[in-house]
Amino acid sequence: MALRPLRGRVSAVVAVVVAGASAACGGADTAGVWKLPNGDLSGTRAAVGSTIDAQSVAGLAVRWRFRLTAPPTFSGIFASTPVADADTVYLQDLRSNVFALDRSTGRPRWTRRYDAANDGPNGLALDGDRLFGATDSDVFALSASTGGELWQRHLTSAVEQFVDVAPIVWTDLVFVSTVGYSPGGRGAIYALDAGTGRVRWKFDTIEQPWRYPLEAGGGGLWYPVSVDARGLLYAGNSNPSPWGGTPARPNGGAFPGPVRYTDSLLVLDARTGRLVWHDQVTPHDVRDYDFEATPILATVDGADLVFGAGKAGSVIAWDRTTRRRLWSTAVGTHKNDVGPLPLRRVTVCPGLLGGVETPIAYADGRLFVPVVDLCGWGSSVGRQQLASVDPSSGKGRLVALDASSGRVLWDRRLPSPAFGCATVSNDVVLTSTLDGALHAYTARDGRPVWRARMRAGMNACPAVLGDLVVFGAGVVSRGATPEIVAFGAS
Repeated sequence: MALRPLRGRVSAVVAVVVAGASAACGGADTAGVWKLPNGDLSGTRAAVGSTIDAQSVAGLAVRWRFRLTAPPTFSGIFASTPVADADTVYLQDLRSNVFALDRSTGRPRWTRRYDAANDGPNGLALDGDRLFGATDSDVFALSASTGGELWQRHLTSAVEQFVDVAPIVWTDLVFVSTVGYSPGGRGAIYALDAGTGRVRWKFDTIEQPWRYPLEAGGGGLWYPVSVDARGLLYAGNSNPSPWGGTPARPNGGAFPGPVRYTDSLLVLDARTGRLVWHDQVTPHDVRDYDFEATPILATVDGADLVFGAGKAGSVIAWDRTTRRRLWSTAVGTHKNDVGPLPLRRVTVCPGLLGGVETPIAYADGRLFVPVVDLCGWGSSVGRQQLASVDPSSGKGRLVALDASSGRVLWDRRLPSPAFGCATVSNDVVLTSTLDGALHAYTARDGRPVWRARMRAGMNACPAVLGDLVVFGAGVVSRGATPEIVAFGAS
């Protein structure tokens, strides 16, 4: 996805610890916490130890609300997933500001303000008493109990223009990424020392130099990585740009060739950053078809698999041992979505903000895929501008797939784009849509079992914490109230 690079400044902690707040974060993980952006290192977005299921979800009611008051960016004011330990919910807005809220009441424990505009999705990761995040240009570590800054590491440069990904913590490393834009941009994946912020390794997500560096750019991650038990890191890389073309360089002529490793599943040695294997999903992408969703790791029928998805509107499964593709399933609406673009303008589906825009979920042999049905236009000599796209004109879907075969098990249509990830708790799957609606379906057959509405639109993802579900609504419009809301059993 193409976003404009922005710069920001760091300011001091505004509110420090509320009297009596405990350090809370240390010790072993327990059920009912959500410490990583997608819940676990496998990226499954499946809640552990939750009491919320297809029977109890109908009783969810508002427990508390927390207002979001910062000025919005291009993507609104909140676009990530909250993280939480046993006592505190942590969140980051799209001005990079970090808030620690009492899990029971929603009252602030502390706030650290960075005031650095970020079009997201950004977000946080929690490890013991350390909370990791990033501004548009710098990665940081905070004390989870006080909000005090432990370290900060600057990453951006003339060719790595932006950071908009949530970090992942594994052993003593923090994995983040920069993204690259035209001209000359080259996004990279980083491993930082969790204790000091020192760069331990860097992987360039563009294999070769740009043929026309004054025109081309791209690569980098905007959703987090996953890591398996063998210490292999799995990442979904973004697209080359500019999409479309010009009369002088039609059909992506600014970046001739396949442009490895764009739009690819990347598998690295997490300890060293060495490329182990990769598979490019869309060679020479002229439609902005990032393969960006966090890869999901699961064992299905005795086989270790990895599942990926992205804006091309396909979900793909690989065998992690043989590295072979097992299946690929198209979801949502597809039209003029493969091959070179014609000289004349044509309708392209998925469009610039369509396909699988946010992470999918996995549980019990099933994948749950949020889909945006939103078309655009394409041409070999032109380019639709992102600012011209009205996301509210699209529709949504939540699709369940058999993880062993890719077969569609059910497909539920939604009246608004599904920008809210999919999240599983026991036998119920949750998602949200741009119009602010919350939806819950039975995982087995897609039967609707709960619906509620927020007071603002949504392009953020929920965290499930025991008997709570925490949603963020940060899409600003006339009369909207951007906020974080915790729902619990009434």
